[in-house]
Amino acid sequence: MQSSEAGWFRPAFALVLGLTLLRWAILLLDRTDLYVDESQYWLWGQEFAFGYYSKPPLIGWLIGAVTTLAGSDAPFWVRMPGAALHAITALILGAWAARVMGRREAILTAAVYATLPMAALGSLLISTDTVMAPFYAAALYWFTRLTETRAPRFAVLTGLAIGAAFMAKYVAFYFLIGVALIQLAPAYRIGLRNGALMLAAFALVISPNIIWNLSHKLTTFSHTVDNVGWVRGGAGLHPLGMLEFLISQAAVVGPVVLVAMVVALRRAPLSAFVLPPLVVVSLQALLGVAQANWALAAYFAGTLLAVQVLRNHRGWLTTSFAVNAVFCIGLPLLTIFTGLTFPNGKPLLDRQLGRTAMSQQIIALAHANGDLPVLAEARDVLADLFYTGQNAGLTYYAPRPKARPENHYEQRYPLPEGLTGRLLLITSNPPACAGEPLPLDARGGAYAKWGLAAYIVEAACVEQ
Repeated sequence: MQSSEAGWFRPAFALVLGLTLLRWAILLLDRTDLYVDESQYWLWGQEFAFGYYSKPPLIGWLIGAVTTLAGSDAPFWVRMPGAALHAITALILGAWAARVMGRREAILTAAVYATLPMAALGSLLISTDTVMAPFYAAALYWFTRLTETRAPRFAVLTGLAIGAAFMAKYVAFYFLIGVALIQLAPAYRIGLRNGALMLAAFALVISPNIIWNLSHKLTTFSHTVDNVGWVRGGAGLHPLGMLEFLISQAAVVGPVVLVAMVVALRRAPLSAFVLPPLVVVSLQALLGVAQANWALAAYFAGTLLAVQVLRNHRGWLTTSFAVNAVFCIGLPLLTIFTGLTFPNGKPLLDRQLGRTAMSQQIIALAHANGDLPVLAEARDVLADLFYTGQNAGLTYYAPRPKARPENHYEQRYPLPEGLTGRLLLITSNPPACAGEPLPLDARGGAYAKWGLAAYIVEAACVEQ
């Protein structure tokens, strides 16, 4: 290690560790329910598989391992890995910056990444983006070592890292596009042999998931196509949607970091790892719908590029930390003080509230009527029923799919053919044979406007 690189790790580690411990402490005070995706990831973690309905398997493996080791399925343990994974990512990016720039920039890179809004949110809610992050960052680091040395071992390490990232989220494939593009710069060429080694290592890691998909009618890939929307439903032009997506990126990394990154893109070869996700998702937003986090893969290399600009502008850097501190402090506080509302009385975090309470009402009704099996039509309701009601001794069903399954629950827990007897049906659109509803209290939470009610019906009723 060169002298300019030395001495960065201890201060960066102290900063990141302190922030992570604080995030864990706040997570212990978190009063929100698991979101629908989090509950689903938890359920995946109860059964080891090489693939699941809508995502690659790594997040399920991770949550299953953590909750098993902890001996608890409490929300804290489901979400706990998030802060640690972002801390690891910050330090890996710091190590990368140390090689590319130097000690000061390494510390700055770790600090900037750890305080990004996406890292703050990813420390409160477990997601596939968060699980992908350290592996994607590691692939960038090893790729740089490969370009420095042309040593085959770094090609293998790069392939293994991006393969692991792919097993967390398929958008890790953007990295390979970046590698192809950056070959246009002579300093970053890795040669055919190293390219083949990298791809072979990548293929080795992802092969179990590819085989699983092939044996399950390409379930996960099919769901990914569904998310794109216009592939099956036809494309339109939505310039305001694209503009909304681009503006939303300021909330993902902070406005100052975003501007600094854009400024750095002009002459930086590393823009090959930033532009593909941004361009592809911007086009997706133009043609259909895009979520703000779909281009998150751009911001691992993007953080490094932003620091290259911010290091020379102390005012910008100070402003960036101040603005992002609002997210880093404000978001966790909202999860503690969940009684805060908009002027119309709607809770600020309504999507994270009321799920457990609804499941408890449904479970109580099922028990009160002879431990009835529960048939819920909505994925959101099913996700929390399986989590909150895991020890209730009840059976939960999803509607039988009409064509291909629309979610994990229709795939794995459909209403059995030929089932007889009574069911507790949870729906907002009851069949004519359902009879009188048993009201469910959904005030002040995720289901406030859903109109959910419970009905005791014969199994034959839902077959009509």
